[in-house]
Amino acid sequence: MAIVGGGPVGMCLAAELAGYGVRTLVLESRTSVSQRPKATTLHARSVQCLVRRGHLAGLVPARGAASSPFHFAGLPGLEISAPEGEPEPVLKCAQADVERAFEARARAAGARVLRGLSVTDVVQEQDAVRVTATGPGGRWQWRAGYLVGADGARSAVRELAGIGSRTYPATVSAMMGRVRLRHAGDLREGWHRTPRGWIVAKGSPDGACHLRTLNCQGEHADRHRPLDLDELRREVSWIAGRDIGMSDPRWLSRFSDFSRVARAYRSGRVLLAGDAAHVHFPIGGQGLSTGLLDAVNLGWKLALTVRGDAGRGLLDTYDQERRPAAQRVVDNTRAQLALMRPGAELDPLRELFCDILAKGAEHGLAAMISSQDTVLPSRTGCSSAHEGRFLQNVPLTTAEGPTDVIGVLRQGRPVLLLLGERGSGYAEQARDWSRSLHVVHAAATPELPCEALLVRPDGYIAWASDGDALGEALTAYLGSGRRPAGTGMAPALS
Repeated sequence: MAIVGGGPVGMCLAAELAGYGVRTLVLESRTSVSQRPKATTLHARSVQCLVRRGHLAGLVPARGAASSPFHFAGLPGLEISAPEGEPEPVLKCAQADVERAFEARARAAGARVLRGLSVTDVVQEQDAVRVTATGPGGRWQWRAGYLVGADGARSAVRELAGIGSRTYPATVSAMMGRVRLRHAGDLREGWHRTPRGWIVAKGSPDGACHLRTLNCQGEHADRHRPLDLDELRREVSWIAGRDIGMSDPRWLSRFSDFSRVARAYRSGRVLLAGDAAHVHFPIGGQGLSTGLLDAVNLGWKLALTVRGDAGRGLLDTYDQERRPAAQRVVDNTRAQLALMRPGAELDPLRELFCDILAKGAEHGLAAMISSQDTVLPSRTGCSSAHEGRFLQNVPLTTAEGPTDVIGVLRQGRPVLLLLGERGSGYAEQARDWSRSLHVVHAAATPELPCEALLVRPDGYIAWASDGDALGEALTAYLGSGRRPAGTGMAPALS
């Protein structure tokens, strides 16, 4: 199994796969983790899924706030909350720290990480993918059962595999950088809207200021021309309507609202994840969370497929579940940008949204931004209303002692949760799938009204006892359950 791209998404996926015992190789063009400021926000559903997989140890506080203030299109008042028992709904953590944590987990689980290599060719064969890369040591080639491109917005894997995209052209120009303001009081920290655009200012402990600008007059004349301090100063001063002095520039760059969603997340044995599959305007801090949700959705499905334990078509559900999610993010970021455009004609709309947020009627927006409104399409045709919904963390009492939903999912296998004496009757029906299934007997609880639940490793309910037959759901996810010895391994890396 090969992954191209060693950012947070690629390293998270590597940790997932290696944790399942899959031989995993990560190829990364950078020689070290980038210190450039990038994403700092992980939203509720990504935190919840990652905690269930044990990936955020040391990053999530033992006890977090039940809700966190946020914004919509730069307008204050949005409150993002999470159910009781879940981690805090908005985790602030530097992307570089997240990447290091995932890389450490991937290496500890046995993944091999090679840095300083750029992929130059991808060829699909009948039973494998051949990937070629070059670096200081020359030219290298490997064969792997599957290849995942997690190599960013300019993904070489996407291009080499010939996967097309639905794109939305740039309409605005934006800049970012870290500077020192001539006078600390020139820009207070926060979001500043003027008749000419937006400035977002965020201070750092050393007295520097991280700046982002938004100019809605059009896209950059030359998107790839290096940004210098004079141009950033002129842009900030023009938007602010007064001179803003600054010095000591670092990490200056341009960006825009160009958006993309790949037309397929899978082409044969090649798959895409993270920015290789989707990019959008970075409003609402949704990019890193969306990519990491790709990783936790794909990891267990790919591992079961490699081992020969997956139901027919299980790997295709990655595209069916994650591509619509990315489209929703693209759509809501474009909607937020529409609200951010200067112009008095939009003032009534902004006032309406401010009123909605002030009255606490923002729950739908908060659930959308945090992905907590996600309901997955039915895989089994099960008639239960629980299927496809996320199972919130509730206390459980087992023969081994007290635990909770997060605890029983840590093994990474699908969980058959049997509640009370009546739930125990389903254990015999699941016997043929014992290789891939973690069966948990727990006392009945009013918080879980069903007698039994089949829960995916990412925390979503795959089946409930008030629906159709358990065997149908297990076959859909885990195949027949009967497998000849010595089968099911993917081609080795060579």
